[in-house]
Amino acid sequence: MAVQQSVGQDPYFPGNGDLRYRVHRYELTLDYRPAPNRLSGTARINAIAGRGQLTEFQLNLADFRVGRVKVDGRTPHYTHRGGKLRVRPAKPVRAGAAFTVEVQWSGNPRPVNSPWGGLGWEELEDGALVASQPVGAPSWYPCNDRPADKASYHISVTTPSAYAVVAGGRLLTRTTKASTTTWVYEQAAPTSSYLVGLSIGKYQTVLLGDPGPGGVPQHGHIPAHLLPRFARDFARQPAMMELFQELFGPYPFDEYAVVVTEEELDVPVEAQGLSLFGSNHVDGERGSERLVAHELAHQWFGNSVSIADWRQIWLNEGFAKYAEWLWSERSGGRSAQQLAAGAHRLLFSLPQDLRLADPGRKSMFDDRLYQRGGLVLHAVRCALGDDAFFRMLRGWAGLHRGGAVTTANFTAHVGRFTDEPLDALFDMWLYGTTLPPLPRPGE
Repeated sequence: MAVQQSVGQDPYFPGNGDLRYRVHRYELTLDYRPAPNRLSGTARINAIAGRGQLTEFQLNLADFRVGRVKVDGRTPHYTHRGGKLRVRPAKPVRAGAAFTVEVQWSGNPRPVNSPWGGLGWEELEDGALVASQPVGAPSWYPCNDRPADKASYHISVTTPSAYAVVAGGRLLTRTTKASTTTWVYEQAAPTSSYLVGLSIGKYQTVLLGDPGPGGVPQHGHIPAHLLPRFARDFARQPAMMELFQELFGPYPFDEYAVVVTEEELDVPVEAQGLSLFGSNHVDGERGSERLVAHELAHQWFGNSVSIADWRQIWLNEGFAKYAEWLWSERSGGRSAQQLAAGAHRLLFSLPQDLRLADPGRKSMFDDRLYQRGGLVLHAVRCALGDDAFFRMLRGWAGLHRGGAVTTANFTAHVGRFTDEPLDALFDMWLYGTTLPPLPRPGE
């Protein structure tokens, strides 16, 4: 597993996360009642202090009532306002020492405000879902909310028995008592706070394909009336899983789940080991198949190999975009070269003022970032040739599995697979704004 990066404060979200410590594990015990949209929870957070003595630290947590806070079993001084739970332990934590924080909270969860609208916990007509990218995680639990601080998760959710609970990771137990059921999930792999996925709804569960010995279990959780359409739209996901394991290396988690909600979503949302789709993404005609490929590819690029800060987001979205093109090419659709040409034409018609390696907060989710990111990968493929390119991709996913990376890490990694320096290519595509010529094989 890659060593976690030591990075500075995220310039796009300087109020999120605390560099003075890192979290090793979250244990979340939640009780949710959909009708009143009432959430109460207890978090046990196992963390490690950084290089300095920890006289105070902060967690990100939205506007809940905080009932209790403990640090190593003792009550600290704390304040909670403006989305920050500031904690001053009764006894400072030594540099490099392990410590445990316990927090109890309750209230009516709602999305946190962002430039892209509400993020995080979203109450549905009959249930709830979590879509946190990039800063929505504090809408439902206290966390060190920065993508490079990755931890394991143990999540227990109690809710009325009519509802299913789906979270990223392995379902350990499901226990019904009277009118409620408790679902317990374990996500052992290092996980960024924004990638902790959760969905609560009335779903039927189906197995996608036959994983066979050593295969990856893939489940769908779908409203019953959407099952026929889902069966066609997601029929080729097991083939995608096979292809991406061939191209990117072993699937990095234990299982993969997809949830389709009753309601429409603007875009599907990736989480660790889990992707969320809206009812509008299921039409029975494979109309959103490229998005099925995109979200699956994020399990390697974005989830397992995470970004050190949000300036690096093209390393998530550009790779997932290129995975769409690779799936098309290998499944009888248009070739990556044809799709790259289409993306190039589109970008040529749009303003050329986006710097991929540091797009700015306002342009993090600009479609130009996705398209140009895909073109970077195609340009590298054209420069390296297929054999070296796919060795490079598998090496990238394997070397940094469970870690956090930067653009500089990527360009250095690519350099190991070619005798010809690619500095000019990266200067144009990553650090310049003008659109370079369409990359072609052998150029």
